[in-house]
Amino acid sequence: MSYVIDPAPRAAVPVAGTDASFPVRRVYCVGRNYAAHAREMGHDPDREPPFFFMKPADALVTGGADMPYPVATSDLHHEIEMVVALGKGGRDVPVSAASDLIWGYGVGLDMTRRDLQGEAKKLGRPWDMGKGFDKSAPIAPLHPVSATGLIEDGEIWLDVNGKRRQQSTLKALIWSVSETISYLSGLVELHPGDLIFSGTPEGVAAVGRGDVLHGHVDGLSDLHVRIT
Repeated sequence: MSYVIDPAPRAAVPVAGTDASFPVRRVYCVGRNYAAHAREMGHDPDREPPFFFMKPADALVTGGADMPYPVATSDLHHEIEMVVALGKGGRDVPVSAASDLIWGYGVGLDMTRRDLQGEAKKLGRPWDMGKGFDKSAPIAPLHPVSATGLIEDGEIWLDVNGKRRQQSTLKALIWSVSETISYLSGLVELHPGDLIFSGTPEGVAAVGRGDVLHGHVDGLSDLHVRIT
């Protein structure tokens, strides 16, 4: 196939301990999937159906690279999350079969221009410019589920400049990873290469230039990011 302009390179995430990379198709994010975080954002944490937003695949920041402080905001927030990488796809996948789609896991940050997101909420507009901006999704190397096993519990935390900001466990997810995959597959057809950011615990707050973020999920490679 010929193109009238050069196609952009395919987004990919390194695989821990190898020279291989995981090619990324789409990046889905689950909103308010920890009860305490839902409360801190002013929402009812009851088990309402999950909702989703997206980031472009080229928003991923890999290899421990710095994240530039984005334009058009004065309120950049961190949201630490476990990321689920899909190696298989499907439509209307039952919860009992959802884990079969998982290729692996990683640690990611859903960075948010909170002032832009807040204004969009007030006006009833989409969150795209608050969530899907350039370099808004730092991510650590992925680990295959063949090495980790299914990850259904474990600590998740984020330190900023050596001080703990966010801390919880994966068991505190309102919707489990399998339930999330199943529900999302009823909205869109999932494909190999899709990533799902599974939600963030409480403690989200602002960061500035020079801050160093250290994210962790038990059993996975830690994420280190400097804001420049």
